Amino acid sequence: MTEKQVALAIDVGGTKLEGALVTSEGTLVRGSRSRQATGREATPASMDAAIAAVVGHALAAVPLDAAFVGAGVGSAGPVDRATGTIIPVNMPAVRGYGLADAVRSAASVVLGHDVRTVFGHDGGALALAEAWLGATRNARASLSIVVSTGVGGGFVIDGRYVPGASGNAGHLGQMRREGGLTLEEIASGPASAAWAQSQGWTGATGEDLARDAAAGDATARAAIERSARAVGEALADAATLVDLDVIAIGGGFSRVSDDYIDLVQSALTASAAHDYSRAARVVMSGLGDGGPLIGAAALALR
Repeated sequence: MTEKQVALAIDVGGTKLEGALVTSEGTLVRGSRSRQATGREATPASMDAAIAAVVGHALAAVPLDAAFVGAGVGSAGPVDRATGTIIPVNMPAVRGYGLADAVRSAASVVLGHDVRTVFGHDGGALALAEAWLGATRNARASLSIVVSTGVGGGFVIDGRYVPGASGNAGHLGQMRREGGLTLEEIASGPASAAWAQSQGWTGATGEDLARDAAAGDATARAAIERSARAVGEALADAATLVDLDVIAIGGGFSRVSDDYIDLVQSALTASAAHDYSRAARVVMSGLGDGGPLIGAAALALR
């Protein structure tokens, strides 16, 4: 009988750092999940403390009947996969931070031995998770993206995660769109809220946009449509370039309205250059909020 395996998963984003244990079946170990805040004010010292907290919490829950196989780390990018360092757009004070070494060190202190650590871009980790257990299983060429505080993604082609030369393949949030702005500067939750405010809206967050749009506020609704249109047009370009058959979208802002995925699909279909790129299907992430952690673990498990 094969021994059950578990991996430590660490997911680092623009607003939070999260950790958990994930089994080789892709399930989160009960009681192992926790998070710490990051944000624009994050520093190397605050990152060290956050990592120590979530790693300690997760590793305290390793099942007695499971083999621990290592740590998988996914981070907002850009990243340098070779050195394990990050250059995050949304956390300027930690550019150059050695994230992989920090996780390895924290886990090694808890367990008393060196811990194998595999590091990657969070969009790539999500893509790996979706292809393993989520909405892009059996796709020939897929892209999985997050629309949240930031916008990023990753590719899986013929069942293989495609990291690119430095580990940043799929980082479409930094593609330039209208007026020289990046996709992230147009379509993310904070960017959409800021645009709505510039149009006279008085709310503050993506959650406020969702609430007000559902209540009939025209400006809030326009901000959501603007985001979806920009994402769909960027995905049309990606589908034309890479010949994608399925695109999965996750992240908090992708749930800002019940029809967000449909709006993205309509924009892709309307702007794609060829029949094959117009045929790309846009679907909701199959893994929900657990996807980034499952993907980070998959870097180590798979």
